Amino acid sequence: MKIYRFLTADDTSAFCHKVSAALSHGWELYGNPTYAFDEANGVMRCGQAVTKEIEGDYRPDMKLGEQ
Repeated sequence: MKIYRFLTADDTSAFCHKVSAALSHGWELYGNPTYAFDEANGVMRCGQAVTKEIEGDYRPDMKLGEQ
């Protein structure tokens, strides 16, 4: 079973660390990163989709970051 997450954060090193942590736990990059201006907060935001193969079935209540 393949699961999907979309990681987001302000454009700081914290975003890179979030993606790096996911990769170190077996997640794989999916597509290109995104970069957009968050007008409501006045900051640039980054996003990156990641996927991971897991055992078992998907459940809506599963904590994706803990997989």
